[in-house]
Amino acid sequence: MRVTREFNFLILGFFVFLGLSVLGYAMHSAVLKYKEFERSVTVKGLSEREFESDIVIWPIKFALAGNDLEKLYVDLENNTLKIKSYLEQNDIKQDEISFSIPSIFDKSAQQYGDSAESKFRYTANQTVTVYSQNIQAVRKLQASLSELGKQGIVFMSDDYNAQTEYIFTRLNEVKPQMIEEATKEARIVAQKFAQDSQSRLGKIKKASQGQFTISQRDTNNPHIKSVRVVSTVEYYLSD
Repeated sequence: MRVTREFNFLILGFFVFLGLSVLGYAMHSAVLKYKEFERSVTVKGLSEREFESDIVIWPIKFALAGNDLEKLYVDLENNTLKIKSYLEQNDIKQDEISFSIPSIFDKSAQQYGDSAESKFRYTANQTVTVYSQNIQAVRKLQASLSELGKQGIVFMSDDYNAQTEYIFTRLNEVKPQMIEEATKEARIVAQKFAQDSQSRLGKIKKASQGQFTISQRDTNNPHIKSVRVVSTVEYYLSD
């Protein structure tokens, strides 16, 4: 009876040992396969294109000075009408032109400084703004604005608030093609890496789209925009 019990314990121990061995092998194999499955490579793909802006905002700021306030207002209005007429004669539509409220500065009202040294008591400026999709017409006008200067209009081209702004509004139209292009570029890089490492490229593990950036191509052509996006893609690798 005692021998039978010891034999049973022996058999039970053998099967426990066998089961643990099988379990250990299976776990070891699973870990190896898991690690092999987790091999990956992270690459970046770039898409960069150039587009012309589709909207231009052109502030035309001019200045006047004088001692007669009433006459100063009349001159401001006359200069504004001259600019408006010149713009309309050169393919700028009436509804693309707007005017700011004139800004008048009275030097005699200054609390500091000697206003007696100034030749003119009043200085004034006004801005005529062009908001248009006709980029070429605006750029042509900018180059010929001296024609109005010959009529006695003093432009404030160096003023920070009078800088021309070019806007590209069609980003949503070009996004899908550029993202696709960046993703393809990333896959080419990943395939090259897999080939060099004697591996096979698998499916995408993770991907993230970078932020789109829009900048002017160069200082001489601010109306031409450079649109850029970088996509980051992680691929699985296998032997």
